[in-house]
Amino acid sequence: MTEFNTKVSMKRLLPLLASIIAVSPLAIDMYLPAMPELTEYFATNMPLVLNSLSVYLLGYAVGLLFFGPLADKYPPRLLVMIGLVGFLITTLSLTLAYNIEQFIALRFFQAFISSAATVVVPGIIRQLYGKDTAKGLSYVSMIMMLAPMIAPSIGSVLLQHSWQMIFFVLAGYALVVFVSVLRFLPDVTKVVSKKKFSVLERYKIVFSNRVARFDLLTVMMVSLAFFGYITAIPFVYLTVFKVSEFTFSLLFALNVLALMTAHFINTRLVSRFGSRTMLLCGLLLAVVTSTALLMANVLDLPLLYHVMAILPLMGCLSMISVNADALILQEFSEHAGTVTAVNGTLRFGIGAFAGPILAIFYDGSSLPFALLMAGSIYSVVICQLMRKNLKV
Repeated sequence: MTEFNTKVSMKRLLPLLASIIAVSPLAIDMYLPAMPELTEYFATNMPLVLNSLSVYLLGYAVGLLFFGPLADKYPPRLLVMIGLVGFLITTLSLTLAYNIEQFIALRFFQAFISSAATVVVPGIIRQLYGKDTAKGLSYVSMIMMLAPMIAPSIGSVLLQHSWQMIFFVLAGYALVVFVSVLRFLPDVTKVVSKKKFSVLERYKIVFSNRVARFDLLTVMMVSLAFFGYITAIPFVYLTVFKVSEFTFSLLFALNVLALMTAHFINTRLVSRFGSRTMLLCGLLLAVVTSTALLMANVLDLPLLYHVMAILPLMGCLSMISVNADALILQEFSEHAGTVTAVNGTLRFGIGAFAGPILAIFYDGSSLPFALLMAGSIYSVVICQLMRKNLKV
């Protein structure tokens, strides 16, 4: 158990925690506009450059598994500083890469070390908010979502100078966050537990919890739907419905706004109704909207019907996910770092299957996307019903 310095203003601390988590979304999204230039600079092909994104996700997942148990043994502030310094060094090193293989390897280490900073954040929020953890997670997620919303545009502007400038700015961002952590992130006084846990014991404790297992499965299936959306939505809007790039940007921004709105609503209501009730409310609406999306595809309805289904569905995904995360954290008060590592690894791991699943069932329409979204939501319903029966 830990205690935090209550003198630190929550209005200052929550944006700081969000800025720590935003490191990875910025590292993922800011360099996307530079991919064609990277292909030319390294005299390689686009698939190899695209692999730098997949390798980043892999490095992040591996890092979570490594640093998660350490977050339960060492002060969060220490791991945040290690993660940010490591991220800064590897980010600057990327500007010196002389071939695509070196660039990809550095991306792996950049993601790996950055996970040390982000893995502790959910545990800090759980400690600060207790039973209202979902409220804190929603606040942080709502602020953090500004990063992927604006990152591609920032990258496009910086690309006018060079692709290296993108990583110089990322390093500068990490430096600013590091200084802010030194000044504002509270110290943690750890109470030494009478029992010492090995890394394997900590993971065994998490996986052996039968009740939390179904919430972990819930997070996995919601992540499959979310990554399915990220993978398929450019094809759905730009190719199937042939909207302009401006219209696509607008629709994408609206969906990000839906995610933020759902988090805001959750912060207002979760203290009153509880995380489980909010999760189930989000799930009920998700069933309706995912079914509506599926029917819009089956009946070959115009774009407007798809947009009207996807918009609230994305909000539902965020509401289900953030409350499931909170419920999982509340089950493991002494193992927040380990369960965050498990949660993050499962989330990214299942997300990696979204692309191959959509590719297997590709038929030139948006129906496989709708089936994946609906199937994921229906799977969440099954998980929650099984959890309820187990609890009873």
